[in-house]
Amino acid sequence: MLGGSGMPSESNLMRSWYTARAAVSYPEVPVVVVMPGDPADAGSTPAMIRKELMIRGVDSTRIRFENEGTNTRSQALACAKLMEEALPAMMENDLPVMLVTSPENMRRSLLCFRKAGFSKVTGLPAFENAAEADFTFRDDDLGSDPVLVPDVGNNLQLRYQVWTHLRYEILFMREMLALAYYRLRGWT
Repeated sequence: MLGGSGMPSESNLMRSWYTARAAVSYPEVPVVVVMPGDPADAGSTPAMIRKELMIRGVDSTRIRFENEGTNTRSQALACAKLMEEALPAMMENDLPVMLVTSPENMRRSLLCFRKAGFSKVTGLPAFENAAEADFTFRDDDLGSDPVLVPDVGNNLQLRYQVWTHLRYEILFMREMLALAYYRLRGWT
């Protein structure tokens, strides 16, 4: 699991949830939390991620840490070193590795890990799901009736999609710039 922000945060809670689901599906596989910080400090982000994974059913003996890397490139290199030292059978046998990170960071992460020596690397994007509830309403049922304000209760596109897509555009542009930087540096 590639860490995102602090803990709790949207990114780390989402990634922890997906990591725990994958860990339950593959009970024999070690889980590596890739996040700077001191796992021995109960208030640190890595320690809180460990706790979240344990709450979701991951045995603590399976959880390992790479807590030195501070960007995707350094994390990939540190994970390769960790695998060679602590889990040599995985590297020697060329076993697959699954990265859990945000969807917008997945391509860069996969490329960095491949460049660092992982030949069988795949990704599980931590992407939020839409709620299944019907969020439409009638403005008139909620009181007040300003003449110049449009009724948007039944327009989910305007109420949610416009704002969501603006957020995705920002994430996309940020990731494209980061991917270009990594490519120019020769990191991917």
